[in-house]
Amino acid sequence: MKGLRRYLIVSAILLVAYLVAQYYKPKPTDWTPTYLKEHKIPFGTFILHQQIRNIFPNAQLKIANKRAYNTLKDKAHKNAVYLLIASKIDLDKLDLQELMKFMSSGNHVFIASFDIANILSDTLKLKSTSSYNYVNKKSDGINFTNPQLKSRNAYHFKKGLGDQYFSEFDTARAIVLGKNERGNANFLKYTFGRGALYILPNPQLLTNYSLLMPSGADYATKALSHLPSSETLIWDEFNTKPDTGDTSVLRVIFRNEHLRWAYYLALIGLVIFVIFEMKRRQRIIPIVAPLSNSSVDFVKVVGQVYYQQRDNRDIANKKSSYFLEHIRSTYHFKTAELDEELQEKLSIRSGVKADTINQLFKLIKQINGSHKVDDQLLIDFNKLTEQFYKQAQ
Repeated sequence: MKGLRRYLIVSAILLVAYLVAQYYKPKPTDWTPTYLKEHKIPFGTFILHQQIRNIFPNAQLKIANKRAYNTLKDKAHKNAVYLLIASKIDLDKLDLQELMKFMSSGNHVFIASFDIANILSDTLKLKSTSSYNYVNKKSDGINFTNPQLKSRNAYHFKKGLGDQYFSEFDTARAIVLGKNERGNANFLKYTFGRGALYILPNPQLLTNYSLLMPSGADYATKALSHLPSSETLIWDEFNTKPDTGDTSVLRVIFRNEHLRWAYYLALIGLVIFVIFEMKRRQRIIPIVAPLSNSSVDFVKVVGQVYYQQRDNRDIANKKSSYFLEHIRSTYHFKTAELDEELQEKLSIRSGVKADTINQLFKLIKQINGSHKVDDQLLIDFNKLTEQFYKQAQ
């Protein structure tokens, strides 16, 4: 538990430090080409959406989140403009049919896209390319063909915004509204009945990045001014909006960059914790009590019994018997008579002083001849026997 607590504390500190650093760090510019009207990033269309009423002051703005077929089918539009700004335009046969009906009724369609749907490009015999020079990294200037809209100096854009042009198109049907400095068409008009289709090969010419520059704002205004004054402006978001059907419980976390990285960091920390916890833990070593000395316990019990009975004569007799047995087994002397001869032999053989042995023999005789042994006599006898065992060889 102590290791887990330390791990959680360190992880929490690192997480807080990371979140603080992420919160206060300068936010990098997001160059994602979204073309969404609510995005203020360089390649969003927030400025165009805010200023579109200056170009079409009398138009009612409608947002189209469905395919062109579903948006236009069975709806009578008069003097309307359908605006499509996206990296890629997704049109099928039914969409194209509705758009043609829409234009034939006197309405107009404006498309700004790198990749026009195959069915439309095949119908119009369109093919686009780029004139960007990767060696010199120089962009071509672009301008309009209409003398009233043509600028004295060509429009030059950074990041290759004006480098796309149409390498192939149906010259019999298309009207060239703009060209680059090399004479390549980069803005076309196709007439359909009483309406028309306008095509730009680069949607970024209408984004925030371009409109923040005076030349970019002037170019976008003039490009859209080719469209007549309209009563209805349909702003297409089907080709730009991401899938809004996301019902994931984590969608809020993943839409926020800081929450998303915090979520990833928490997952990484959890994986690291699991990996470390997978290692085999050291089992707790049980406390093993040392083996008890049963002999000592036995002696203590016997001693308590004798102490409680206070039979000194019995204890002295046993100690005397044990002492004499020790002499017989160790020195091989007979102990039937404790005389001077045995005393001298035992002193010589054991190395114990004769006086000590003499005192021992006297105490033994006294114990054997007494009916009662007091505490002092037992203590003296015990001291002499212990002294003998220590001095004996």
